[in-house]
Amino acid sequence: MHKPLAMCVTLHMIQYDSFTLDNGLRVLVHEDPYIPTVAMNLLYDVGSRDEHPEKTGFAHLFEHLMFGGSAHIPQYDEPLQRAGGENNAFTTTDITNYYLVLPAANIEVGFWLESDRMLALSFEPDVLEVQRKVVIEEYKQRYLNQPYGDAWLRLRPMAYKVHPYQWATIGKDISHIENATMDDVKAFFYAYYRPNNAILAVAGNVKTEQIKRLAQKWFEPIPVGNVPARKLPCEPQQTEARIQHVEANVPVSALYKAWHMCERLAPQFYATDLLNDVLGRGKSSRLYRTLVEERRLLTSVSASITGSIDSGLFVISAKPAENVSLEQAEQAILEVIAELQTELLPEEELQKVKNQAETTLIFSEMEVLNRAMNLAYGALLGNPNLVNEQAEHIQAVSVEDIRQVAQQILHPNNCSTLYYHAKQ
Repeated sequence: MHKPLAMCVTLHMIQYDSFTLDNGLRVLVHEDPYIPTVAMNLLYDVGSRDEHPEKTGFAHLFEHLMFGGSAHIPQYDEPLQRAGGENNAFTTTDITNYYLVLPAANIEVGFWLESDRMLALSFEPDVLEVQRKVVIEEYKQRYLNQPYGDAWLRLRPMAYKVHPYQWATIGKDISHIENATMDDVKAFFYAYYRPNNAILAVAGNVKTEQIKRLAQKWFEPIPVGNVPARKLPCEPQQTEARIQHVEANVPVSALYKAWHMCERLAPQFYATDLLNDVLGRGKSSRLYRTLVEERRLLTSVSASITGSIDSGLFVISAKPAENVSLEQAEQAILEVIAELQTELLPEEELQKVKNQAETTLIFSEMEVLNRAMNLAYGALLGNPNLVNEQAEHIQAVSVEDIRQVAQQILHPNNCSTLYYHAKQ
């Protein structure tokens, strides 16, 4: 058997400068004179975990509202497109992230657009109504009218009993968005979408002094906000298995198992991530190779982690083959897990997933936008240089580390299981 070699390709260090404006906006700059474009990534330190339990879905609503125009710019997209740019945004449990890419010569257009909506978002009633309808329609399409769409809506509250990760970014109940008032919306905006609650990362064909001048010109006049102190409840350790059965009109039955795992900055995070890869990353993973290809008990299986800032979830989902019950599928998955809990993983198998993880890092860094995103997220975690340290963390994981996290995490009392039955 060919033994995988340790990665011989080294990641290029992402050099960056950083400074903070008088109003608290943190700015990171990565200069790359060899490309014609610039990426701007504006990360707001607010996600669905910061919402009131009776007013959820607001961070995601703002992902949409921020494109509804601002005081001096009725349409966000039009001037950006004229400048040759493109943009998008996403919301997670932890952050709301806006980004754009445009030609380096037009970088000031990006500063103008992003600063104007931070300064004075449009609170026109018709804008709220349009975006409210968009979010409600998204909820119906993605979560209610799509096979297995509500699986996460069920898994989260099963796994989390006190932490606000118990609801998805779309919200706990769509009525929260349906009933959102303009006062609710304004209060959320002025609490969180402030310069002292944001991180701006700019990467590409720019100079740090140029970005400092632009940041001071466009962002520094924006007043500081009174950002609420984050006081999130700690999720108590799960001490017994949680089980839920649901029946729905889906093509085939499915199984979802979610275990609590460490927070993003815990020492065992990288071992947990690699364990997840060993079990469920692609067709060479243990679960796929053993249960889909060899034993033909499953038609599909995958593993993922939420990787959230607070304690996340390690999830395995699978669909059984014809005439295989969910219980039989589950038992087969647990047998594969038990091997990793008792026997040491062969070194070459661990090295293979390390190589895959590093390759993913290398390819992601080819995109200037990813460099900006990773710098901003690292800064949020307290270490912008994390982007340059991840490969080292990956390579430091040992086979014993893998066995230990398998034993610590993947035990029955730490697991929430959703049996998703297809109607007969």
